[in-house]
Amino acid sequence: MSRTNNVSRGFHSSGGSFEIQYRKEGVFLIVNPPVGNGVKVDAETVLDKLSRKRVKGFNRDMVVLAVSESNGLPVRIADYQEEVMVDAAASVVVSSDKMKAYIVLSPPEGGKTITAEQMIEALSQQGVVYGINRSVIDELARHPVYNEKICVAEGKAPESGKDGKVQFYFDITKEHKPIILKDGRVNFRELNLIESVRKGQVLCSLIPPTKGIAGFSVLGTEVPARDGRPAKLPKGKNVEISSDGQALLASIDGQVVYDDGKVNVQANYEVAGDVDNSTGNIYFVGNVTIKGNVLSGFTVEAEGYVEVWGVVEGAVIKAGEDIILRRGMLGHGKGRLVSGRDIVARYIENSNIEAKNDIKAEAIMHSNVKCGNRLELTGGKGLLVGGTCKVGREIVAKVIGSHLFTATELEVGVNPELKERYRMLKEQIGGMETDIKKADQVIILLRRLEAAGSLPPEKKEILGKSIRTKAYLENKMNDLKEEAALLEEILQQESKAKVKVHNVIYPGVRVVMGTSIMHVKESLQYCTLYRDGADIKIGPINL
Repeated sequence: MSRTNNVSRGFHSSGGSFEIQYRKEGVFLIVNPPVGNGVKVDAETVLDKLSRKRVKGFNRDMVVLAVSESNGLPVRIADYQEEVMVDAAASVVVSSDKMKAYIVLSPPEGGKTITAEQMIEALSQQGVVYGINRSVIDELARHPVYNEKICVAEGKAPESGKDGKVQFYFDITKEHKPIILKDGRVNFRELNLIESVRKGQVLCSLIPPTKGIAGFSVLGTEVPARDGRPAKLPKGKNVEISSDGQALLASIDGQVVYDDGKVNVQANYEVAGDVDNSTGNIYFVGNVTIKGNVLSGFTVEAEGYVEVWGVVEGAVIKAGEDIILRRGMLGHGKGRLVSGRDIVARYIENSNIEAKNDIKAEAIMHSNVKCGNRLELTGGKGLLVGGTCKVGREIVAKVIGSHLFTATELEVGVNPELKERYRMLKEQIGGMETDIKKADQVIILLRRLEAAGSLPPEKKEILGKSIRTKAYLENKMNDLKEEAALLEEILQQESKAKVKVHNVIYPGVRVVMGTSIMHVKESLQYCTLYRDGADIKIGPINL
């Protein structure tokens, strides 16, 4: 098909323009100058156009000359030939990581626009088979965008596995704030500074990592994923790894502490200063050392020992083992010491103290004392004055009472705990005897109805229950009576009870040993008080 004066135009984005004319005389190029400050058409643009139009045998030098002059005059660049109608085309660009594919559309040169199927085919020829966005391709087919990279396919990125974690079963970021009570008041004494744990308790465990999920490139190849890294147990001191390797266990009773990325269990808890609003009350399964004082109203409880370097005021201290006061206690009538073993102090005043074994001090004044074994007042003063003392075996002191006849009561030879247990047993036995009598009355009444043949089914059930209750109470009461009889024998052995006075015991002192009572009416020196039969006698100090 022959065409004359057929024109193909090309425009430069910066203002210049050019035309390709197909005449009988040949193929001509017209390059128009830019308007105003626009930029001239560049030679590469024209050469690219000629290539896409498939112009045969064009003179490159003449093309460059026409572009250089850009005077709007026709320049013959090739012999006569038919204009080639070029369809729109698609080139495919795949990103370096193979995770995206782009299509670049070149415009038609007198030919047809590109279809969606042709674009799909272009992708396929470049190996792009995964993640193709058909909706984008369809839109490009309807409204083509030329000479721009359009993303038409995306791979699936691999998903890295989650790293393992450590799950803690105690608060590693504990904020020590006072408790706000319901009425709006603030309780500064319960700060919960210590988190106690038991031997064998699980402190933390591992959350396993997860597997990564592989991805796919636009070329359909699998992209491997990183698996999560396992966490490590933060093993510190006094902890052990579980048999399955997945948890940390406390190897001792103590305080669990997370410090410098490690879990530790400390057997001892130390307060550098006073026990006050800054520390709150202290409850600990191990030992507690307090370098300062214990202020009034606060409580210290430990399953091990408690050692206080300062003064204890009207506070409460309870220990499963010893209580050691390097100075002493001014209890103001509210202070209380309870020890599972011994109490050792320089002085104790206006307090309530109780030790399962021994109590040792230089002076105890106007206090209520319970001591399972031996109360010893030694040192410079060796003074015991005022209050009451219940001691299991022996009291040893330099001075008991005062020259002012201060009332001082001593009860020796009876373990206070045993005496209290004996009293409770007698009360329980009395209550059980009453319950057995009541059950007997019900049983007798229902037996009469049964003998008369007028016992309904519900009453028969009550009869059986009453019989079982009576049998249980009788067995239980027999056990309690045996224990009470054993305690009674122990409580009757007051013959070992003694009060040793290494200096003087003043009038005003009342001494009780079992059922025997002595009121000291005149000062006694360097002597031992002991029980002989029904009397309390005075013997030599070395008795």
